[in-house]
Amino acid sequence: MLIAAITLLSLGCQGGGFFGRQYEYEEDLTLEIDGSATVVVNASLPALAALRGLDVPTDPSARVDRDQIRTLFETPIAEVTRVSRPWRRNGRNFVQVRVSIDDVNKLGDAPPFSWSKYGFERKGDRLVYSQAVGPSAMKPGSLGNYGWNGSEIVAFRIHVPSRILHHTARDLETDQPTQASRGNILAWEQHLADRLDGQPVNVLVEMESESILHQTLWLFAGAFTSAVLVLVLLIWWTMRKGKDEESVEASN
Repeated sequence: MLIAAITLLSLGCQGGGFFGRQYEYEEDLTLEIDGSATVVVNASLPALAALRGLDVPTDPSARVDRDQIRTLFETPIAEVTRVSRPWRRNGRNFVQVRVSIDDVNKLGDAPPFSWSKYGFERKGDRLVYSQAVGPSAMKPGSLGNYGWNGSEIVAFRIHVPSRILHHTARDLETDQPTQASRGNILAWEQHLADRLDGQPVNVLVEMESESILHQTLWLFAGAFTSAVLVLVLLIWWTMRKGKDEESVEASN
C-alpha cells in the first residue's frame, strides 16, 4: 500500500501534482552561467500535437511509444537524456521529456522549441535572458476535441543561475509582478486557449554575472579562512602566554 501511494504521489507531482496547479504543457528550463541549459517538457500528448504539431497519438487508449517521442525531440543541437513513462490525467496521456543543449541561443533551431526565439547575452555587468514565444501549431480559435475547456494552463519556467535583478513575470490571475520562488525560479503562465490562439509570451530576466554557487563558494572560503586565522591566533596567543609565564617563573 505504501509503495502504491508513493507511486501515485510521484505521478501526481509530474506536470502539476495533486497539490498545485495542473499544467497541460510546461517548459521548465534550467540555465547555466555559460549558456548551456536543460529543458524539461511536461505535457499531454494532445498538447504536443496541438501546440507543437508533433506526430504523437492523441487517443488515450493508444500505446505511447517513448522511442518515437525521443526521435521527435532529438536533434543535432539538442540531446534527449530522458523520456519518462507516460501517466494519465483527465483522460489524457502525459509524458516528460528532458533535453540538454550546449548553447541556449540555438534552442529555437530545434523543431519542438522553434516557436520561441531565445537569447542569452552579457550586457555590461549583468546577464540577460530573453524568450519570445510565438504562435502555436494549431489554427486560431480551435481547441480540438481533447476534453479541454480552454482554462488549462501552459507555463514557461526558468531556473536562473545567479541573483535576479529584474524580470517581467506576472501572476496569471492578478496580472501583478510575481516574486521568484526559492530565490531563482520564475514562471510565465498562460491559459491554454490563449496559447492556442498564439497570444505572445515575452520572457525577460536580468541577473548578476556570477553564479549563486560561485558566490556561495567564495563566501564559504572566506568564512573558512577567517576561522583558520582565528584558530592560528588563539594557538599563537596560548603559546605566547605560556612562554611569558615561564619567563616570569625563571626570573623569580
